[in-house]
Amino acid sequence: MTHKIAILGASGYTGAELVRLIANHPNMEIAALTASRKAGQSMAQVFPFLRHLDLPDLVTIEEVDFSKIDLCFCALPHATSQSVIRDLPSDLKIVDLSADFRLRDPEEYTKWYGGSHDALEQQAEAVYGLTEFYRDEIKSARLIAGTGCNAATGQYALRPLIADKVIALDDIIINLITGVSGAGRSLKENLLHAELSEGAHGYAVGGTHRHLGEFDQEFSAIAGEPVKVQFTPHLIPANRGILGTVYVKGDPQAVFNSLSQAYENEPFMVMLPFGETPSTRHVRGSNFCHVGVSADRIEGRAIVMVALDNLTKGSSGQALQNANLMLGEDETAGLMMAPVFP
Repeated sequence: MTHKIAILGASGYTGAELVRLIANHPNMEIAALTASRKAGQSMAQVFPFLRHLDLPDLVTIEEVDFSKIDLCFCALPHATSQSVIRDLPSDLKIVDLSADFRLRDPEEYTKWYGGSHDALEQQAEAVYGLTEFYRDEIKSARLIAGTGCNAATGQYALRPLIADKVIALDDIIINLITGVSGAGRSLKENLLHAELSEGAHGYAVGGTHRHLGEFDQEFSAIAGEPVKVQFTPHLIPANRGILGTVYVKGDPQAVFNSLSQAYENEPFMVMLPFGETPSTRHVRGSNFCHVGVSADRIEGRAIVMVALDNLTKGSSGQALQNANLMLGEDETAGLMMAPVFP
């Protein structure tokens, strides 16, 4: 069976990444692509690297016949996504890549995103899209809320450790370095080549990054008590990739064993030998996530490092992984490509 797919917001980085991935899917056909400002153009005009594919032209959302669509990926900006999804057919399967449905508490959404939520009915039914930990719920869901790429990275390092009670909950530090594509495709002065290259900087320092809302929600739910982590992201002059370095208080071997057991049968999670550290260059362009554990020189402390591609495993690849489950497809379909190296 061939599933008809729509991608809303196909002119952004995550939209283009979805097209790249779905082009290799044996049972999916892209039936509609939308973009507001670029409607009427072909994908080859917007993304010349996709010109070899036979794709529909970009149209507005209003021009899409959703009665002919089996599943819709929504790659629209935050706040825009909720108003669009609210008006889509109630029986349409949707995977949303924005932040609009990630936080279950509307007050938490207002706290982190600064506005009221306008699709509360849909927010209540949304399933959080971290596939490895919500697989059963995703299979029967209508609406999936894709995770933040930084949030996914930190959770892959910490969820099993919190669940297995092998680390102290009041002493967790997450440092991330991330490529510039995570900021989207729109023009921003601080992302110009001359402003960004040959340097690196921290941002959202001191607990203001919006993905902290996801950390608070998910870690506290696992622990059964409030958990707050320290988190600082850093922007580096690279196109793709996130490398997370997470400092925890706990026995390093117990930390390694917990993560190894959690990811033993996960197709995209790769545990490195104890003491080996991952690199973004080894996951680039793939849906794989590499995890490494090392002992700190301070006794009773461990360092967990996680590398993934923010556009693939951190966003569009995760979205396709979830869509496969929703449509009864093999979870790995269209996603087993090797990383691009060098």
